[in-house]
Amino acid sequence: MTISSGSTGSSGSTGIRVLVVDDHPVVRQGLSALLGVQDGVSVVGEADNGPAALSLAAALNPDIVLLDLKLPGMDGIEVLEALRASGARVLVLTSATEPERARRAVRAGAAGVLYKDIDPDALVRAIRSVHDGNLLLAAEAAGSLLHGGAGNRADALTGREREVLALIADGRSNREIARLLGVAEKTVKAHVSSVLAKLGVQDRTQAAVYAVRHGGD
Repeated sequence: MTISSGSTGSSGSTGIRVLVVDDHPVVRQGLSALLGVQDGVSVVGEADNGPAALSLAAALNPDIVLLDLKLPGMDGIEVLEALRASGARVLVLTSATEPERARRAVRAGAAGVLYKDIDPDALVRAIRSVHDGNLLLAAEAAGSLLHGGAGNRADALTGREREVLALIADGRSNREIARLLGVAEKTVKAHVSSVLAKLGVQDRTQAAVYAVRHGGD
């Protein structure tokens, strides 16, 4: 069992305080090294199992828990559920790509679900985005939630609108969506407006949350 605490970030104990939870030492050390050189980010602890993660979360009060779902001794979903009352926002970083795992993670309280093949810079942006209160899902995770069924409102979305919604949930801007889909930005704006109207929500975050909350209906 590994439990460690302390700050490896360039900004000391200030900024976004991150607890890294993964049972692979190389992964933990790599994440700590990556985050340790980022402005305004501090790695305050590392854990390699669920009980250790809960112990450190209680002791260190991190802003973000970067959590793997495959942990010894206590399943990552159980850790998520136990962390709900802590106030920390949990960003799942996992190699478990089964759609049901993503759905369970979000319902257990995850503020984001990303996969371990994510670009390092994108991971740093994701941590900042989740810290700002956004819900962030990898495109594959968002797609699995939608295809699991998002209620009657989502059934009204066209195929292209579903693609746009998945990219919105991935934290993409209109410009990025336009580039990824090979369409004009004004076309993306029209799709976004249509998605919001069909789902009956006011903004992008609400659209992503709607898809997550109704993903298993």
